[in-house]
Amino acid sequence: MKLWGGRFAKNTASLVDSFNASIEFDQKLYKHDIIGSIAHAKMLGKCNIITIEESQIIIDGLQSILEDIEKGFVTFQIEYEDIHMNIEKLLIDRIGDVGKKLHTARSRNDQVAVDIRLYLREEIEEICGLLKNLLTTLKDLGKIHGDTVMPGYTHLQRAQPVTLGYHMMAYFQMFKRDLARLHDCYERVNIMPLGAGALAGTTYATDRQFLAQQLGFTDVCQNSMDAVSDRDFAIEFISDASIMMMHLSRFCEELILWSSAEFHFIEMDDAYSTGSSIMPQKKNPDVAELIRGKTGRIYGNLMNILTIMKGLPLAYNKDMQEDKPPLFDTVENLKDCLVIFNEMLKTMTVQKDQMKKATKEGFMNATDVADYLVKKGLPFRSSHEIVGKMVLHCIQHGKAIDDLSLEEFTSFSPAFTEDILEIIKIESCIASKVSYGSTAKGSIETMIQQAEDFLSNI
Repeated sequence: MKLWGGRFAKNTASLVDSFNASIEFDQKLYKHDIIGSIAHAKMLGKCNIITIEESQIIIDGLQSILEDIEKGFVTFQIEYEDIHMNIEKLLIDRIGDVGKKLHTARSRNDQVAVDIRLYLREEIEEICGLLKNLLTTLKDLGKIHGDTVMPGYTHLQRAQPVTLGYHMMAYFQMFKRDLARLHDCYERVNIMPLGAGALAGTTYATDRQFLAQQLGFTDVCQNSMDAVSDRDFAIEFISDASIMMMHLSRFCEELILWSSAEFHFIEMDDAYSTGSSIMPQKKNPDVAELIRGKTGRIYGNLMNILTIMKGLPLAYNKDMQEDKPPLFDTVENLKDCLVIFNEMLKTMTVQKDQMKKATKEGFMNATDVADYLVKKGLPFRSSHEIVGKMVLHCIQHGKAIDDLSLEEFTSFSPAFTEDILEIIKIESCIASKVSYGSTAKGSIETMIQQAEDFLSNI
């Protein structure tokens, strides 16, 4: 008979047992379920709801079950539906009727809510560590490639010269925001629902603050109905993960382009590339492509859990059992992507000469020529028009702006003097950016120092 079966005249159909059970996926929560139950048993003893001796018997039993699970000695049973009922049944089988007292003053509704929060709190801490590793790699690449000249793009068209170090530090800012979002999410995860009961609280004089202290939560859910029906924290996490995956996907898209023969800015390490089953010459950036593809999977998980929750009346509904697959899948895939992306990034080879060569095409110093004329007293719009005509002239004659003689410059405007020949050099264009946050070497050095300060304080 089911542990909840007293009200029923006959057993559930085997088809219902299979359909209703969640043990296949929620067994991942065994450790968190036992940790929560141990804290609950301590609280029951402290509050004289059960005796201290009974509390200790339950705790010892739970600890022995945890040890056996981790040794692989336990097989969970589908007829007990979920991880909570499986562990409770194991406990009763081991210690007898005392085990039946564990579920006093709680429900599976607040039990699963605390399990998920304990799990997610632990996973967020691990993911934050992986993000810190990636931020360190980006900072290191920023420092190494502060002088590595490359084209900057808008609309995927060459726009202005920058450095690879500058480009890496742009991604540093993205992932730094991701880390901040996770830290913020953690605060809302770290609120304890245990002791809320099914939805209305309990008639027992429990001590929920003691529970929070035992389990390391900073606060207690203030409304029991909200405590058992809330999955905002899980939705928020998957939303944060989706933004992070979007950043990984954008980065991967660039690495995929850069590794192509058309760009040849980088080469992926053999250990993080694959070949073709038919074309022996191929070296494919499959790792980056798969991360880009998994981004859609994480987005799907976000839509999944939002759709599950969107029409549910308060409080708990069985629909909420389906919150765990998208959450677990997001956590595991996000961690995998962060680990392998970081290693792929650290091992790629940068083709510095090819990057620099690419800055010689596309009139990437045109804006600097316009700025030169502005500093000579011309309005920006007039300068823009003059330089546009210069670019058209260069296109028609197969030249770059760098190839123009001083006489050709002055034919477009008498404001040009000999110093323009130095100013139009790509290195000069980069060095001339004096605004805060620019691509100039001094600016990048400031970014690196800020990044090192940030990383040393997290």
